[in-house]
Amino acid sequence: MKNTALTDVHIKLGAKMVPFAGYNMPVQYTGINAEHDTVRKAVGVFDVSHMGEFILKGDNALALIQKVTSNDASKLYDGKVQYSCLPNEDGGIVDDLLVYRIDEKTYMLVVNASNIDKDWNWISKYNNMGVTMKNISDRTSLLAIQGPKAAEALQSLTDIDLASMEYYTFQKGTFAGIDNVLISATGYTGAGGFEVYFDNEHAEEIWNAIFKAGEPFGIKPIGLGARDTLRLEMGFCLYGNDIDDTTSPLEAGLGWVTKFNKEFTNSAALADQKAAGVTRKLVGIEMIDRGIPRHDYEIVDAEGNVIGKVTSGTQSPSLQKPIGMGYVNTAFAKEGTEIYIKIRDNKVKAQVAKPPFYK
Repeated sequence: MKNTALTDVHIKLGAKMVPFAGYNMPVQYTGINAEHDTVRKAVGVFDVSHMGEFILKGDNALALIQKVTSNDASKLYDGKVQYSCLPNEDGGIVDDLLVYRIDEKTYMLVVNASNIDKDWNWISKYNNMGVTMKNISDRTSLLAIQGPKAAEALQSLTDIDLASMEYYTFQKGTFAGIDNVLISATGYTGAGGFEVYFDNEHAEEIWNAIFKAGEPFGIKPIGLGARDTLRLEMGFCLYGNDIDDTTSPLEAGLGWVTKFNKEFTNSAALADQKAAGVTRKLVGIEMIDRGIPRHDYEIVDAEGNVIGKVTSGTQSPSLQKPIGMGYVNTAFAKEGTEIYIKIRDNKVKAQVAKPPFYK
């Protein structure tokens, strides 16, 4: 089991630690609902240092990224971030990721913790272009400071004007007295905020500075449990649940990051799938009757015929009702369609909803 540079800090704070993607991670401190609420209304800090970071550098760095990712990275400019997918050769997804353009010949890819080795090997397989690749995951810490008060809480720590940063852009600068920190206006909560990348050696110093600066704004540490409920309220996909090696980006509603103005891995087959139409779609689920749609529960029609499967589900802390996501046959994918979730042999009524659930 790997630790982040802040594992001891979480343990001292009384966090409940769990194994996640090969790391010892805090799932909650005071409770998922309270932590979720903190991020929606004020500001909270997630240690997400388990995520993977690769640097791609060279004349052909963009060409390699264009080859392996589904989105059009030629649209990026220095300081811009893009959400994208790594399609596999069989119609599925190797991983979803963020692409950061540092300069014309230098990019950072941020990948899911459980897929670091898999993604590295996948991209390396296509690197016959002389691109220098460096895996900096083990030496990089990442904190996500999320919530409507994030900019105010952090502003005293940097000269970068945080409030004026556009969504999905980043800047490098001095933060909490440390040089060369990357501050990114991104996140996985839908609550606004920033993600801050720096070397492990500065982790405790930066953590302590953030909590001191954020104290007047009610800043709190937040675990991975609330990260999941927050992202689900927004309808954001979680790799391994809502998308995986068997789900196409088009089925998953990720057509917006699948651009056919260039060739990429499996692009011809995906273009054919787009032309023919998908046979199943990832949809939002809102329960009508009592019951929580859990991962892998069957979705059935009124007659009890299986029409799909739940991929994610929870009791939404913000909305106080059960929500979920799952794949259904396309005929049942229209918003408002009545469906049923099979819970302990009972058919529990639900309906198809359009994420985000939390507006």
